[in-house]
Amino acid sequence: MNKRPLDLSKVREFGNLEFLARQMVEGFITGLHKSPFHGFSVEFAEHRLYNTGESTRHMDWKVFAKTDRLFVKRYEEETNLRCHLLLDTSSSMYYPEADYGKITFSIMAAACLAHLLQRQKDAVSLTTFSDQIEVQTQVKSTPSHIHKILLELEGLLQKPRPLKKTSVAEVIHLIAEKIHKRSLVVLFSDMFEDLEHSEQLFSALQHLRHNMHEVLLFHVTDRRTEEQFAFEDRPYEFIDLETGEKVKVQPHQVRDQYQAFVKQFYQDLKLKCGQYKIDFIEADIAQGFDPILTAYLVKHSKMR
Repeated sequence: MNKRPLDLSKVREFGNLEFLARQMVEGFITGLHKSPFHGFSVEFAEHRLYNTGESTRHMDWKVFAKTDRLFVKRYEEETNLRCHLLLDTSSSMYYPEADYGKITFSIMAAACLAHLLQRQKDAVSLTTFSDQIEVQTQVKSTPSHIHKILLELEGLLQKPRPLKKTSVAEVIHLIAEKIHKRSLVVLFSDMFEDLEHSEQLFSALQHLRHNMHEVLLFHVTDRRTEEQFAFEDRPYEFIDLETGEKVKVQPHQVRDQYQAFVKQFYQDLKLKCGQYKIDFIEADIAQGFDPILTAYLVKHSKMR
């Protein structure tokens, strides 16, 4: 598994984000040969997983002999997937480090998915947002369009940390109204909006499902500090990255209360996602990108 495999200096060393994303995806696919998911490494654009009960007329028995998994040959007339990548670019996403925060992790993960979607001949769009939509591309599958998306993502890596609040709920409502064809919506966010008014967030997620879209939510966190609050017992000054508000505190004074509050929010979020049939994936930036790509491929195979 790729754990914290890069920082901004690595991106500069490789030359561009597009090349690095391609290298990471190809490395991931090679690794599938040695994993329980090795069947996914078949040429994605030419096959899909067999669904129980359908005709075996187009079964690819040669692939079955190699992988011990049932795949059906897919033809050009079959509808390709439409995928919308949503990326939260609010200030809290730049935590914990300038060169490797949640935003860097999310940008790289989105770049890998964009490359994988191109490989599968699927259509993709990119939307970046904070308290409003900042960038929103068309939904296309051409190489030039994917290149444009990767350039947008690469540009984000070079931007300094902004002072921007999050309005995940409001933006999701807007996206739900704009997407007119059934699609897969992939959201990268820490979901740190107004945690005390989380019903607005849950209502927005329900809006996507009501409009018949499939949703893959990657909850991006630095789990060690944001969930476990694993700071040394010494004085700290904590800064709200979205408001600039500062507070000085000893971690042990607030750790229990903080952990209880965050745990309850995470549990509520997981529960609501389960109720709405939204795939909720914990994306710890310390765990690398393999869980992201694996979750996407599993979801992709179910939608075929």
